[in-house]
Amino acid sequence: QVQLVESGGGLVQAGGSLRLSCAASGSIFSSDVMNWYRRAPGKQRDLVATITGGGSTNYADSVKGRFTIARDNAKNTVFLQMDSLKPEDTAVYYCSLYRDGGLTRYWGQGTQVTVSS
Repeated sequence: QVQLVESGGGLVQAGGSLRLSCAASGSIFSSDVMNWYRRAPGKQRDLVATITGGGSTNYADSVKGRFTIARDNAKNTVFLQMDSLKPEDTAVYYCSLYRDGGLTRYWGQGTQVTVSS
C-alpha cells in the first residue's frame, strides 16, 4: 500500500510562486511514475505534470515554461515548482502514483492553491 500526502498549497497573488510537495510512504519503486493533477471549481481533474523514475518529464500546455516537476527518489518525494502563477491556476492539486503502466493508481488528498488577481 502507498500513502501520498501533499503540502505547500496556499493563497498567492498573480505572478507569485508556490512549491508543492508530495511525500510518499509505503512500497515505493523507482519505476513508479509520479504525477500532479488539478481540479478547478466546476471542472474535471486535469493532468498537470508527469515524471518517470528516470526523470523524464511532461507538462500540460497550459503550464509549460511556468511549472517544474522534480522528484527525490531517496526521500520518496515529488515536487511541483509553480512560478508566474495565474488566477486560472486556482485549483485543488493532487499527487498521484502510477504503477504497472497505470493499472495501479494511488492518490493523495489534495492541497488547495488559490491565485488572486
